[in-house]
This record gives sequence, C-alpha cells and structure tokens, in this order.
Amino acid sequence: MPMDLSLFFVGTGGSIPTPRRGLPALLVRRGGDRILFDCGEGTQRQLVSSVGLSELTEIFVTHYHADHWLGLPGLLKTFDLRGRERPLAIHGPPGLDELLGLALRAAGRVRFKLDLVELRGGAVLAREGYRIAPVPVAHRSPAFGYALFEDERPGVFDPVRAERLGLTPGPEFGRVQRGETVKGVSPKQVLGPSRAGRKIVISGDTAPCETLRVAAHQADVLVHEATFAEDERERAAETGHSTAGQAAAIARDAEVRLLALTHFSTRHPVGLLREEARAAFPDTVLPRDFDAIEIPFPERGEPVLVRWTGRTPPELAPAELEQTEAGAEDVARTEDVARADDVPRAEDVAGTEDVAGARR
Repeated sequence: MPMDLSLFFVGTGGSIPTPRRGLPALLVRRGGDRILFDCGEGTQRQLVSSVGLSELTEIFVTHYHADHWLGLPGLLKTFDLRGRERPLAIHGPPGLDELLGLALRAAGRVRFKLDLVELRGGAVLAREGYRIAPVPVAHRSPAFGYALFEDERPGVFDPVRAERLGLTPGPEFGRVQRGETVKGVSPKQVLGPSRAGRKIVISGDTAPCETLRVAAHQADVLVHEATFAEDERERAAETGHSTAGQAAAIARDAEVRLLALTHFSTRHPVGLLREEARAAFPDTVLPRDFDAIEIPFPERGEPVLVRWTGRTPPELAPAELEQTEAGAEDVARTEDVARADDVPRAEDVAGTEDVAGARR
C-alpha cells in the first residue's frame, strides 16, 4: 500500500517573523510519523492555527541561531502540560545538550523522557522504511542540512509470468511480492528491478556547498534557503547564506524534481526571488506558511504544491490547489497550476555519497 509523504511549511520566514510568515519550521509527514525540522519562535502557535499540535515523532534542529530553535522550550512545556508520556528525541549538531539544558532550566523541566542526540557528519539514522542523514553545510556556526530517503522498493510484479510459472492469483501472488518463495517460484523470477524510494533534502541555513549538492542528487524535493537576491551575493557569502539563484543552481546541478525556496528576508520582494530562481531552474516554488508539498512515487506523478485555503487543515479535508493570480509571467504557466508560486503581497514588496545514491 503506498505510503503518504508530504511537507508542511509551518514557517517560511528568516530571522524575524512578519504578519504572514513565521520563523523556520518544516513538518515532514510520512504515514503516521510527524518529524519537525527546526522550531523557530512561535512554531507551536503556527501548528495550533493550522494542522494542530500533533504528537511529534522526533525533532531535528539544523543549527543554533535563535530563529531556528527558540520555539522548542515552549513546545516541550506544552507537551508536558498535555501529559505526553511518549519519549521524544531531539537531534542536532554538537552543543545540543548544553543549549537545551540551559533553556529548560529557564522554562522548566518536562516529565516525559527527552533524548538529546548530538549528531556527527556521516551518521545515518535508520527508521522503519526510511533513513535520515545529517549533511554538513556551510554556515557561520556548525550546521547541518538533512536528507530523508526511503528504502528501495520491490520491482513491479509480473502477474502473467507468475501464472505461467504455476502461481494462482490471490494470496500466492501476495506472498511472493512480500519476499517468499512459493511453489518453487522466487520473487526475483516475477519482480522487476528494485525501485528507488523517495528523497527529501532540507538545506537549513547555508552558503552554496558541494556536500548539499551531492546529498540532493536526484531528490524528489530540495527545500533550500533563499535569504538574498543576486544583487546581495557578497552579503550572502559574508553571512553564510544563499541567493535564490544560487539555490536554483544547486537544484539544477543535482537534478532534483522540485525546488522549494524558504527563509525569506523582508529586504527582497518574493517575486524577485522567484524570477531569479526560475531563470536557472524553472521547477521552483515559493511556499507560503501552511502550504504543503505532496510527494507521490515517481510513477504516480510529480511533487505538487498545495496551497493552504485557510478554512480547514489539509489533513482533514481534500487538498485544494490555489490558482495563480493574474500576471503575464503566470499566464504562460497556467498548465502548471499545481506548482503555482507566490503572488507578491505588501509585506513581500516591502521589504555522503551514500545519501546521493539513495535516489537511483
């Protein structure tokens, strides 16, 4: 049975919140797992206002600049007050134990078990059906991006060949597809080549770097920061950030299926970032807070940006796609409404090889 996989953009701003964009937080939903990447100030409020504050499976922090973790103490205390009993693991670069130790001494301890896991580059965390690997990136402090990639899937089952070899349609077909040998017929006789699982790569804050490009090779979705426009490329380099065009170049060179830009600064109109990114990589979207990206298996279609309607949480109602508003550049893309990008708003105008090979 196909496993649902999606990204929910809890906060897409950078450094400071705006009326429409919260601080960095991204929720990955795979089956029943709910994995939060970064937890900027106000993240729990963002979740309560959208899909609800579900029991998170685990949390990953990219680095320890305040806009990426300051929401953690309040979130953890809320879980405690609600009587959470399930242990919660929080992962991050070295220094996590000291940082959260200080934060929780101020906010108050929690009664559920809290596992603080300091990661090193090269680690691969195995989960049921998928793995998560930290990717060292180039920022002003120790920082990770993360790659989440699924295990390989069995090849396509050939029912005609299975019958010719003596199998009976029904339970026998299912047993062979699950790896059993039935009536002398082995899975390799009736299954095609193994198929890659899906892959998501999240940059965190980073200047363009080779480690991320390698990790993102043929990813289904690359979520990459885009703090600056091209006219501030030098400033981006000084601060360990990327321009929208640089993020797009990484996506192009890594052959990803879809690029999602985040970590927007109020100093640049979102429309300008969109134009600069799409000049290098047309398959680029700029999610707003509460938008989602649904990621089907490749044989079932392309990743799709689903616009938040503001009426009911996406988990509780059929996804609706928001039509792109009028504009000459958008008219040319009406056949790709599912990847509709941001329409500029007032706030926007104002201002390791193992991972790389996981896709195919």
